[in-house]
Amino acid sequence: MSQFAINLIFVGGSFALYIGIAIWARASSTKEFYVAGGGINPITNGMATAADWMSAASFISMAGLIAAGGYANSTFLMGWTGGYVLLAMLLAPYLRKFGKFTVPDFIGDRFYSSKARLVAVVCLIVASVTYVIGQMTGAGVAFSRFLEVSSTAGIWIAAVIVFFYAVFGGMKGITYTQVAQYVVLIIAYTIPAIFISLQLTGNPIPMFGLFSEHTDSGMPLLAKLDEVVRELGFRDYTADVSNKLNMVLFTLSLMIGTAGLPHVIIRFFTVPKVADARWSAGWALVFIALLYLTAPAVASMARLNLLTTVFPDGAEAPALQYDERPQWIRSWEETGLVSYTDKNNDGRIQFYNAVPSFEETADARGWAGNELTVNNDILVLANPEIANLPGWVIGLIAAGGIAAALSTAAGLLLAISSAISHDLIKKTLKPDISEKGEMLAARISMGGAILLATYLGLNPPGFAAQTVALAFGIAAASIFPAIMMGIFSTRMNDKGAIAGMLAGLLSTLLYIFTYLGWFFVPDTNMLANTADNWLFGISPLSFGAVGAMINFGVAFIVSNATDAPPKEIQELVESVRYPKGAGAASHLSH
Repeated sequence: MSQFAINLIFVGGSFALYIGIAIWARASSTKEFYVAGGGINPITNGMATAADWMSAASFISMAGLIAAGGYANSTFLMGWTGGYVLLAMLLAPYLRKFGKFTVPDFIGDRFYSSKARLVAVVCLIVASVTYVIGQMTGAGVAFSRFLEVSSTAGIWIAAVIVFFYAVFGGMKGITYTQVAQYVVLIIAYTIPAIFISLQLTGNPIPMFGLFSEHTDSGMPLLAKLDEVVRELGFRDYTADVSNKLNMVLFTLSLMIGTAGLPHVIIRFFTVPKVADARWSAGWALVFIALLYLTAPAVASMARLNLLTTVFPDGAEAPALQYDERPQWIRSWEETGLVSYTDKNNDGRIQFYNAVPSFEETADARGWAGNELTVNNDILVLANPEIANLPGWVIGLIAAGGIAAALSTAAGLLLAISSAISHDLIKKTLKPDISEKGEMLAARISMGGAILLATYLGLNPPGFAAQTVALAFGIAAASIFPAIMMGIFSTRMNDKGAIAGMLAGLLSTLLYIFTYLGWFFVPDTNMLANTADNWLFGISPLSFGAVGAMINFGVAFIVSNATDAPPKEIQELVESVRYPKGAGAASHLSH
């Protein structure tokens, strides 16, 4: 059986499963559409939350960026994991006790202002649309390789599948679909990692294999990788980061951006009571850890396999003949995500870091420039092929990569849809709309969001994880401070919250678009090499943390210069801050 047929079986089978679940779990009311009826088991919800949170950026792009940049890019891992803990421990129980299942609804009621609600809707849409672009980009990469279609066609296929089960199933359909997608993606991620860890180190547990000896050389795996990359002009894989400020700000931006993500927050309202929300958060962390503990090993082993494919006898020996390139390079060349240019006309593949400090060595070897371009987003998907694993493993990782992209895309689209139909239309523009009308508005707005995400996904601003990092920065600068101050400050009023959100959002967007031309530098290590014209060397990826500080500062100043919130609002904040009961939340208003 051909590899294409195997891929089609795995991907087609997973699609049939998702669509079947959507038909079975079709939402029949707004409560089912928005929060799955509020009756999901905590373990089930934890698994769905993990799938919702672990996007194409986690599955496809994160390990690729760590593989390319080494320790410096492990900030993605630290920021996203730390952010989830922050959300689960610091915000989720309080938001669940408050009982408003959308972020704009919480902000609108807490700050007793329809204007605050409207600003929150804008912030949510900007962050969520930016985030979903990364998911569509990741889906396009997976489809283009494994179904042998263009990335454009792949994005449209992803849009159709998401449209079917998200528009019709709502949160109820999405929840059970995400459980299936989690099972698919975690199996797809770990099985190839186990195979490759056994090949390279003899240890079947990837996270332990990362610190084991490399079978062929007898050296520690990371020491061997450092040696290989050093011989090709790259920084040591385990090298520290020179710009510590940028690294700290970037990690912080990812952390607080995670805690402000609306599509994760809404998941804590799909369980019956506050105690179940806490258990859901704990279970989700367990499910997330299975992939995140494996990712560093996948990244390191993928980088080593890639380099030793091109230089099987070491960097000082002749490189691989292009005509004898392995099948995985041929396959990915057809997608345009791997390309080769013979700059010195020797018919061999030179793959190295063409930096001034390495020019003399490169010239001595007869190299005239780097000849192989490999998109970071393909490394996880191509890993089984690089390691010559069986065809069914390749088919499995195809299904897993697509599942990761679709699961998060669905959650984000639901957050956008609920913000428009519930917070904008129901709460602001047309309060007397019927439940049937609100359901129709939710489905139409989700369809529109899918079309917009598809259009933007066709021309993304960078790799999937980079685009997602921008979304996290926007959420960090606009949504997170408003939620934090809404829960923990009785003095914060409507004027302070509105001014803070606008200041954080606009300053971050201004910085991003001002320096976008210097943002996606063609270097493999985004955080170690800053552009001279960035303000204080702060990357646009990292500016969300600064935007959050601006938000907090402006909100504090404006709030203290104006009237205090009404007494009943202050009492409400005090009551929410002590989520004693494990009973049901106060209400779910529609």
